[in-house]
Amino acid sequence: MTATLVAKDVAGGFAHRTLFDGVSVTVAPGDVLGVVGANGAGKSTLLRILAGDLAPLAGSVSLAPPDAFVGWLPQEHERRPGETVAAYLGRRTGCTAATEAMDAAAAALADPSPGVDAAAAYSAALDHWLATGAADLDDRRPQVLADLGVGVDVVQPESTQMATLSGGQAARVGLAALMLSRFDIVLLDEPTNDLDLDGLERLERFVRELRGGVVLVSHDREFLSRTVTRVLELDLAQNRTTVYGGGYDSYLQEREVDRRHRREEYEEFAERKADLVARARTQREWSTHGVRNAIRKAPDNDKIRRRAAAESSEKQAQKVRQMESRIARLDEVAEPRKEWTLQFTIGAAPRSSSVVAVLDRAVARQGDFVLGPVSVQVDAGERIGITGPNGAGKSTLLRLLLGHRAPDEGRAALGANVAIGEIDQARGAFVGEARLVDRFERFMPAWSTAEVRTLLAKFGLGADHVERPAERLSPGERTRAGLALLQARGTNVLVLDEPTNHLDLPAIVQLEEALATYDGALLLVTHDRRMLQNVRMDRTWQVDRGQVTEL
Repeated sequence: MTATLVAKDVAGGFAHRTLFDGVSVTVAPGDVLGVVGANGAGKSTLLRILAGDLAPLAGSVSLAPPDAFVGWLPQEHERRPGETVAAYLGRRTGCTAATEAMDAAAAALADPSPGVDAAAAYSAALDHWLATGAADLDDRRPQVLADLGVGVDVVQPESTQMATLSGGQAARVGLAALMLSRFDIVLLDEPTNDLDLDGLERLERFVRELRGGVVLVSHDREFLSRTVTRVLELDLAQNRTTVYGGGYDSYLQEREVDRRHRREEYEEFAERKADLVARARTQREWSTHGVRNAIRKAPDNDKIRRRAAAESSEKQAQKVRQMESRIARLDEVAEPRKEWTLQFTIGAAPRSSSVVAVLDRAVARQGDFVLGPVSVQVDAGERIGITGPNGAGKSTLLRLLLGHRAPDEGRAALGANVAIGEIDQARGAFVGEARLVDRFERFMPAWSTAEVRTLLAKFGLGADHVERPAERLSPGERTRAGLALLQARGTNVLVLDEPTNHLDLPAIVQLEEALATYDGALLLVTHDRRMLQNVRMDRTWQVDRGQVTEL
């Protein structure tokens, strides 16, 4: 089925705060609409509204035809306790809900209620069940999982629980759900998170080949560049929404031109208004001084000179009124508000020993997986990029290097005066029921609460955020808290494991700029292809099937 989604004058947010309004966009078959904006601008809220999961504050969302099948894949995989891989795939593809609806319709058909067209209801439920692909989901599932590297040798779909999978494995199962789905319109919220390069290429190919419309939110610049046909920008600072034609790279150019024109338009208006105000002030002073001089200088009996001076003053007053009228007729141009941007630096620590970390024929075992033997050395100030597919052992390698786990064989050693700053893939520094401010103070015991709050506010984490339990923050908010900790604590060894996951585009740019001036040792694990291009590296390690090779 081909379907079209139409949003008209949609506003979204919460009862106490509107995040965006006036969103009008049509998503037709073949369209790929990328939604961009800073964290907190309402991107995920918009997707929920388009999916029908959340009512808009104003405006409307419609589908043509009305029974089109819309699939919404949220940002986090929502791994429910006890849910197997098979159950997860059934839920995410909509097949489980369609099966339940058909079973309910079949039961109603067997025992119809008066006044209810049970046959029509069952026929509609059956058509929807077939449209979701539920009829052959079990037959299609093994091949898709195998193609993605999560075949029966990795997971048993009917028994393996989602909660036991690694982040990379869960990301591939999430991608499998997308590839198994039969949605008419697909809504994707950060689908690239935790995917490796192979998974990203598969996702790109899937999106490009879809016949239906797609709306996606992503902070992966290369993914956006390769997939989207239009861009919807939610500009929180300017309180405006704009749809840009063309792809992502075209959007960046058009946005820059648009912002420059708006700034120039405001500066031209402000300069003209200031000139008119200054001239009006001068005319007002001349008018006032003319009256005073006429009274002071004219003799009492010189009526002609007094009248001439008064008439001159009235002419000056008339010019003042004309100038004020010109000011009032000016078309007001609002000053473009400066958007909040993350200003980020990495705190420095005294230099470490010349050798930061060493692995000598180190082996790490985890179940059937074996990393090693690995022999590598990290020197002070060295910048090393670490790449490889999900499940290859990258995070295990980092844990060995940092001393977070001892090798099962071989030797691992850290150098002297090593001050490690780390953002791990799970953002594990900020979890648990403790408030964010309390959690941060544990890392910075010498800091006052006021100092902690001030720093977090600079990272966009205000009073509402710092009072929340850390685990209730969004992934992007936990990442920004981790960046704030890197700025607060001195470090000479920086370890970043997929740091761009959940960061918005301006924050990613700030991170890249901070890394450009950082002079300590750097271990960077990322599948962000633009970051790999933009951040200077001295060496690159490829981790694959438990082996580490230098490229």
